[in-house]
Amino acid sequence: MDSASNDGLLAWMGPILHGALTTVEIAVLAYAIGLALGLIGAGARLSPWPALRALGTGYSTVVRAMPELLLIILLYYAGSQALTAAYAALGGDGQLAIGGFATAVGVLAFVQGAYMTEVFRGAILAIPRGQLEAADAYGFSRACRFRRIVIPAMLPNALPGMSNLWLILVKDTALVSVIGFEELFFTVQQAAASTREYLLFYAVAGALYLVMTLGSNALFARAERHVRRGQAGT
Repeated sequence: MDSASNDGLLAWMGPILHGALTTVEIAVLAYAIGLALGLIGAGARLSPWPALRALGTGYSTVVRAMPELLLIILLYYAGSQALTAAYAALGGDGQLAIGGFATAVGVLAFVQGAYMTEVFRGAILAIPRGQLEAADAYGFSRACRFRRIVIPAMLPNALPGMSNLWLILVKDTALVSVIGFEELFFTVQQAAASTREYLLFYAVAGALYLVMTLGSNALFARAERHVRRGQAGT
């Protein structure tokens, strides 16, 4: 690597690392919201009430069928347009826009929630029925049964799927670059275009995504060992 490449890399390293931090922030927020949506969705899918089951099934099916890129563009452009129209209808004057960060977190969380719904539903269905019946026999409330029985029993089965969804989410943050938001991939695109060092900067991006992936794998592996402690074969 020549001195010009070194200078270009050093000049862009600060913005690139800032973009990587933004990527992690988007992923963490979207994942946390997606977890909550997934629990709600799984509860709806397993509800004894047909209307709730239909709502949960519709959410999971429709959202998983839509490309994330399309949803990002819809929310960023059409959502801002609708927000401005609603504001004008209330007598307001001016343009309202949905920011890139809010768009990224909102769309990715919404999509994560749909996939997490199916992960949690499968994990809950895998819980031995006798454990739930024992909780009912001891007079556990629904909230207590969920906290003390369902969550601990479903986590060993849910964690592999949760890990995969997290890794997919980290990579999907790059999609927000289409609306010009400065996360890791968009910043690397700018650096590569301005210096013409495409191989160098895209390799840096790949290395940073790899670091995130390997670190995440280590954390999820440790979490899985923790929730599976005491089980046969662990």
